Amino acid sequence: MGIRKDWPRRLLLAASLGALMTTSARAEQAPSEGTISQFTLGNGMQVVVIPDHRAPIVTHMVWYKIGSADEPPGKSGIAHFFEHLMFKATSNHPAGALDQAVADIGGNDNAFTSYDFTAFHETVPPSALGEMMGFEADRMRNLVLSDEAVTTERDVIMEERRSRIDNDPQAQLDEAVNATLYMNQPYRIPVIGWMQEIEQLNRVDAKAFYDRYYAPNNAVLVIAGDVEPEAVRKLAEENYGKVPRGPDLPPRIRPKEPEKTTARSVTLADARVSVPNFSMQWVVPSYNTAKPGEAEALDLLGEILGGGTRSRLYQELVVKQGIAASVGAGFQGRALDDTVFAAYATPRGTAKLADVEKAVGVEIEKIARDGVNTDELERAKNRFIRSMIFARDRQDSMANIYGSVLTTGGTVKDVEEWPERVRKVSAEEVKTAAQRYLVLDKVVTGYLLPKAEN
Repeated sequence: MGIRKDWPRRLLLAASLGALMTTSARAEQAPSEGTISQFTLGNGMQVVVIPDHRAPIVTHMVWYKIGSADEPPGKSGIAHFFEHLMFKATSNHPAGALDQAVADIGGNDNAFTSYDFTAFHETVPPSALGEMMGFEADRMRNLVLSDEAVTTERDVIMEERRSRIDNDPQAQLDEAVNATLYMNQPYRIPVIGWMQEIEQLNRVDAKAFYDRYYAPNNAVLVIAGDVEPEAVRKLAEENYGKVPRGPDLPPRIRPKEPEKTTARSVTLADARVSVPNFSMQWVVPSYNTAKPGEAEALDLLGEILGGGTRSRLYQELVVKQGIAASVGAGFQGRALDDTVFAAYATPRGTAKLADVEKAVGVEIEKIARDGVNTDELERAKNRFIRSMIFARDRQDSMANIYGSVLTTGGTVKDVEEWPERVRKVSAEEVKTAAQRYLVLDKVVTGYLLPKAEN
């Protein structure tokens, strides 16, 4: 789960930046393999540069290899909490100075926290890249963590949790399903944290977290846009290169999941729910933990099963049987540890939830028993590979792909070779993935129901 700040402002400024793109977007090509470069600063900060000269803008992202799954026991939410604290004052700038500087030049900035990483980003004209680096390098080590700043921001986080989770039945159910799906691994803990633990976070916790994780040797800088690698290198050395290296961190080894032996379910009934829905979820390997080719097969399995209007679930449940209003399936492949494969549906008209759930199970069992045909596999591969091509049309998409891969155990080479690995997946490998992982007597099912049906 990503938690972002300031969405309305972000969207408005994105629209204004879109106007800037119209003058040069036709003159240059999107970035491609071979144009992306990388280097490492003397203090250990990894840098990736994705030149894209179609528009006079640049996306600057700093990714830290620290997320909620790395939090100490009893301190849930501190990774997200610290994302907020990073916008407080430093010894060189007052609180809000970065936001104001970005707004003054018509750019946008934001941040988000996930299980495995925390990222901060700005989209600005290339002439402001050095200034952005200066702000980010400054708050990497010079944050002022007063009791007042920490207490005030903790109240903000608590209100955010009430708004996003406690007042939203779907979010409450998702949280409970996740805590049931993972029995031992820290992905079972919500990124925003448990309320009773957020309440106890304090300045000492925050300072210890900052000193341990916010350092150049635990960060990846991704620059995408109208820049050249050598210019980025010079600016990075002038700004980030001056930040002292932090402590060497041990490998991110987390508790492993035990073998699942049971099917489990979680039900939430709420008067605010008018239409029921359900999801079926399994713990499966991620790109970082899977055997060669296995994660690519899971991606294609998700696409064939529920990846759009041509998928099996949509054609069978929505078009042919007419029992579902919406269906879907997918694989969350980018994670440091084992991750999630999910299928979900909402009934239509007088159809019962149980009928829709049974129909989803039938389609899953068909793939596990009979496999997939060559045509649908090739169509799924083409859609996936096209998605990478389309991603190159957006600087922030490319920066997000590289940042998320590099902070979860992958490399630049992994990104560049991904289309070819997808092309090599066989129908037998997709069938094997369904047989091995989408086992109905080991599924966790979440039901969201209207109160009257309870």
